[in-house]
Amino acid sequence: MNDFLAACRQAVGSTHLMTDTDALLPYQQEQRGRATGKALAVASPATTEEVARLVRLCHQYRVPIVAQGGNTGLVLGSIPDESGTALILSLRRLNRIREIDGVNNTMTVEAGCILQNVQQAAAGVGRLYPLSLASEGSCTIGGNLSANAGGTAVLRYGNSRELCLGLEVVTPQGDIWNGLRALRKDNTGYDLRDLYIGAEGTLGIITAAVLKLFPQPAAIRTTCVAVPSPHHALQLLNLAQQRCSAGLTGFELMSALCLTLVQRHFPEMTPLFSDIASPYYVLLELSDHESDTHATTLLENLIEEALQNGIASDAIVATSLTQSAALWQWRERIPPAQKSEGHNIKHDISLPISRIADFIAATDALIARHYSGARMVTFGHMGDGNLHYNVAAPAGEAPADFLKHQSAINRIVHDNVHAFDGSISAEHGIGTLKREEILRYKSPVEMQLMRSIKQALDPLNIMNPGKVL
Repeated sequence: MNDFLAACRQAVGSTHLMTDTDALLPYQQEQRGRATGKALAVASPATTEEVARLVRLCHQYRVPIVAQGGNTGLVLGSIPDESGTALILSLRRLNRIREIDGVNNTMTVEAGCILQNVQQAAAGVGRLYPLSLASEGSCTIGGNLSANAGGTAVLRYGNSRELCLGLEVVTPQGDIWNGLRALRKDNTGYDLRDLYIGAEGTLGIITAAVLKLFPQPAAIRTTCVAVPSPHHALQLLNLAQQRCSAGLTGFELMSALCLTLVQRHFPEMTPLFSDIASPYYVLLELSDHESDTHATTLLENLIEEALQNGIASDAIVATSLTQSAALWQWRERIPPAQKSEGHNIKHDISLPISRIADFIAATDALIARHYSGARMVTFGHMGDGNLHYNVAAPAGEAPADFLKHQSAINRIVHDNVHAFDGSISAEHGIGTLKREEILRYKSPVEMQLMRSIKQALDPLNIMNPGKVL
């Protein structure tokens, strides 16, 4: 491998190839510390051409490649295995915004651009890039696209796939495909873009993308609504879509336990209500392109109708962007509050929206029957069918001890997801964490088609091997 490493140094410069054990650690470790791999080295190219040079070297020497952005993934897809044979390709230096076209409502950015920086660049020209995630201060566009990230505004704007018009990709052979077309319509053969989005770096390396931009809304209004059950939350969603149409941009479900955990582990937070008395809460957001007055009237009328019809029992309406941000803090702090509470058994699932409430009722009952006292930390993007359906240890039981039930609880949850025509991975991807699990739920035909695509594009299996398939 000395010849290979020497060639890599020549390709990117000696200062941008790391082999020191301590320097490699942050790149080899999953962000939550749940797993650590081992890499041969970390290379940090600054241009697409440098990426291509490195990939050609890996192809020549048969060295596996793990492309990495912000390393914020949750399914062990962005770290190497423990063999120590893989080159981690950190794309953080590919961080330039190449072009903003306000008339075409597009932005061409490199894969290493931090999501938050892209959002701010769009806002600087009076436009909106609507993808929003808890990790937006550190995750990168390349990672967002490789995992087809979702976030809080999928209900209105769609996943990362829907927010991308074109890609630039380095193939497993080291060729550069320039598909950076800023077109809404282009029916000229197979849509190669969609092969790479969501492929988790197993088919090629995304180095740049053309992203969709949107007009900035004139006003944003946020409310937290107490509802008696997920069925009532669905009624509220239907009512909000009828009254607000495309103005409804966020609809997040949170169980009472979610808010209790946030209150417990972030006591400095101003309480939402005098007490957490309702079993469920909805965080609802409207984006209005008319005026503050119009947005306020629309939201107030919606809440009044929901209260009168018994759909909701209480509501808090933010009257400023500061108050809106404070409401969103309750949603965004659920994951760190869970972490502080102790390990729990997590599921990132999606379901037909119409079946979410029935799924929750049925699966809660199954969990309670087999694991008395287990606490359900249920929250997520109800407006687009994505739930984070997490199971915590009963009060008084050590969280680490409860993890012995993880496989059995996963089976209950995932089998029920399948029975309700859902997916066991909504927005986090497969990585290695769910690689074997998908075999139970995808048909042999579907798996063979996926393997055929992988074999056709990456016959040497050097692109993120062991992930997804």
